[in-house]
Amino acid sequence: MSQRDYYEVLGVSKSANESELKKAYRQLALKYHPDKNPGDKQAEEKFKEASEAYGILKDPEKRQVYDQFGHEGLKGSGFGGPSGFEDIFSQFGDIFGDFFGGGGRQQRTGSDLRLDISITFEEAIFGAQKEVEVSKHNPCGTCKGSGAKPGYSPQACGTCRGTGQVVRAQGFFSVQSTCPDCRGAGQTITHPCSECHGDGRVLKNKKLSINIPAGVDDGSRLRLRGEGEPGPQGLPAGDLYVIMHVAAHESFHREGHDIHCRLKLTFSQAALGAEIQVPLVDKGKTQVISVPAGAQTNETYRIPGAGVPQLRGHGRGDQVIHFIVETPRNLNKRQKELFKELSEIDGNPIKETLKGFFQKLRM
Repeated sequence: MSQRDYYEVLGVSKSANESELKKAYRQLALKYHPDKNPGDKQAEEKFKEASEAYGILKDPEKRQVYDQFGHEGLKGSGFGGPSGFEDIFSQFGDIFGDFFGGGGRQQRTGSDLRLDISITFEEAIFGAQKEVEVSKHNPCGTCKGSGAKPGYSPQACGTCRGTGQVVRAQGFFSVQSTCPDCRGAGQTITHPCSECHGDGRVLKNKKLSINIPAGVDDGSRLRLRGEGEPGPQGLPAGDLYVIMHVAAHESFHREGHDIHCRLKLTFSQAALGAEIQVPLVDKGKTQVISVPAGAQTNETYRIPGAGVPQLRGHGRGDQVIHFIVETPRNLNKRQKELFKELSEIDGNPIKETLKGFFQKLRM
């Protein structure tokens, strides 16, 4: 295979990081892959050349040998020569795994965490800033999260050669599984840190400021990326999921984006209509509504835009007021006289005969 400089093959500088190497290889692999260039020997050679270069430079141990001794150093250490069938396609899976959902080494992350918090009805409607404390592992300060004793570094796993995966042949099939020695990390620690015992993490409490958006509901889940458990040995952290538990309100309840409440009306208010000041869910605010004459129990009145803010959009729902017409109790003498007079005017005497009752049923 080619003796060209591997950095030149990929078109990157000697200080290129892992992300830059992967990006350069992806571009070359897409351009020269044999499936896109059937029968093109030159494209096939360039594809193999890029695969060989990436296979060496992506491995820290091989890259160090190459940087110090060049191609000759790789030959002497047993790292040289073109990549085999398995190597090429394991690399290919690494690069294109994001597109096809499989192949290559799966990058591990820390565990996700769950935090349940209680918020008021108003905080759910209008949003809030909450200070919380989460108990989780943090990168070890002694080893900087590597898990290795200061002065030492994790080594590429000899079993899986740093991929985190092992392939075993079973008849005509090959089965890929997590490496049993490094448990998928791709590296082993021969001199573990005394503080974290090789895990790279220590348990600590962390204070977080959570911005609760306006419009969340009971059971809503807020995801905070990277605030979960850190991955072992410096791998990425998981996420923190905050679950909202909304307290009930004594006057309002929520249905979707609408706020519902009840308004008690006297007989006279319901019959004659009235101008009544009602409280809004907005703290301290009220609005005068016009109750129509002849209002009945369970009829409603809507105040547009006085409900719950849209969580992903603009505008608000409505505040829906349910009328409850109350039958008066403990009437005074004058009130009783007026109701008796009203019943006579309506033609509905208080003392009604059984015959008159059945006549009404037939109407």
